[in-house]
Amino acid sequence: MTLKAKGSLYGIIAAVSYGTNPLGALYLFKAGLNVDSVIFYRYILAAAMLALLMKIKKIPFGISYKELGIIGGLGVLFATSSITLYMSFLYMDAGIASTLLFVYPIMVAVIMAIFFHERITLSAVLSIALALSGIALLYKGGDGATLNGTGVLLVMLSSLSYALYIVIVNRSGIVMSSIKFSFFVLLFCVLSTVVHSAFSESYRLQPLTTPYMWFFALILALFPTVISLVTMTLAVHAIGSTPTAVLGALEPVTAVAIGIMVFGESFTLRLACGIVLILAAVILIVAGKSLRPVHLTHFIAKTISLRRNQREKEC
Repeated sequence: MTLKAKGSLYGIIAAVSYGTNPLGALYLFKAGLNVDSVIFYRYILAAAMLALLMKIKKIPFGISYKELGIIGGLGVLFATSSITLYMSFLYMDAGIASTLLFVYPIMVAVIMAIFFHERITLSAVLSIALALSGIALLYKGGDGATLNGTGVLLVMLSSLSYALYIVIVNRSGIVMSSIKFSFFVLLFCVLSTVVHSAFSESYRLQPLTTPYMWFFALILALFPTVISLVTMTLAVHAIGSTPTAVLGALEPVTAVAIGIMVFGESFTLRLACGIVLILAAVILIVAGKSLRPVHLTHFIAKTISLRRNQREKEC
């Protein structure tokens, strides 16, 4: 596989994994845990998994002060994104919140263009337009109900934090194992969550008291955390911030699929059209370079030439 193909695959895995957030979070909310408790166990269990993996792979835990400072900031951003996203679940359906979160690719593209003078390609613009059209179809309810303002604001804060996280990962210049990188990010996520939980009695950390709670906490630690963080880091380094962010279009598709299969939500024509548009955006960003006119012209000319040679041989 080429570097771009690997990066695209990593980006798809990261997006699908991150889209499973509602699966564990909603069950733990129903069991009585508050937002900070759900996030705390998600991060600390994920950090334990990565620490074990580092031991098995004999990856050293040493890190410089400069790297620690950058990763510390990334941990705060990632924790902020998770806390605000999970809080939004309390004000709107998790599927709607997960689809609204997808404005972060636009934020990434704008940040990269303004601060780092990255050229936004035509394929990226078309991909974002297609994805946003699909998102609009996914989150717009059939009853025409107005979205909760507090919930929308929380999702926008989550989206901005996640966009900044992706950009900094891309521009930080840190060279280390993605497993080690994700482990230290999660350590700072744990610290950030503990600090946040001290601000209010309603945020106080609660214990996991049943096997049911532990199971869904482990689901949250593995899929939208360990797998998503590691593969997202690999994707950003392989194909860049903007393509990785656009591939995140698969996150709301995953959230909708979970809503249908797990929570019994209906599958409508609107949902089908939204998913088709999002998948088209993903295909376009993955195959963007090969879709340029010069590449298409070369492909057509080569095909005609092969057919002509075949006919001459038959004659």
